[in-house]
Amino acid sequence: MYRTPSLSMIILCILLGLGGCGYNELQVREEGVFKAWADIEANLQRRSDLIPNLVATVKGYAAHEQATLEAVVAARSRASSLQLGPEELSSPAAMEALQAAQGGLTAALSRLMVVVERYPQLKASANFLDLQNQLEGTENRINVARQRYNRAVEIFNSGLRRFPANLTNRYLLQLERKEYFQATPQAGPLPQVNFNGA
Repeated sequence: MYRTPSLSMIILCILLGLGGCGYNELQVREEGVFKAWADIEANLQRRSDLIPNLVATVKGYAAHEQATLEAVVAARSRASSLQLGPEELSSPAAMEALQAAQGGLTAALSRLMVVVERYPQLKASANFLDLQNQLEGTENRINVARQRYNRAVEIFNSGLRRFPANLTNRYLLQLERKEYFQATPQAGPLPQVNFNGA
């Protein structure tokens, strides 16, 4: 005699089926992208926080370099005012705008470092050297955080395309692919600056 399955058996089968369809995995991967993005934001904020002290130190030695100092402050303001929330990580336009603002700040900072070469007393200042070391360390942290974010995006985006998770996403989750954080072309390579007085 055939018995119809109970409601609890049907629910159990559905839950077991969801476990193998990528439902939970996609959500965990998306959270990984959000966490990696938060790490980038923390490092960008650290860089932004160092800039006023750096500008003030340079200003004390090179007050007549006002245009360069103002360009750094303006670039910092633009870069700091543009922040992306998790929902904007899927927007190519929003990511491009953020990358352009950060690239402008990087370019302004590199011009400031070229100006510093003209001032031996500034290059020998312990305060400036400490700020320069902190900024260099922060730039390295930003680069590492960018690489980790891009790796998390790669894992997430490829998960969205893989079967059966692609069906789960299409019919249940409807998550959008995330954009990579790339270096902006206009930023270019940073000039090589020797702070050892050589």
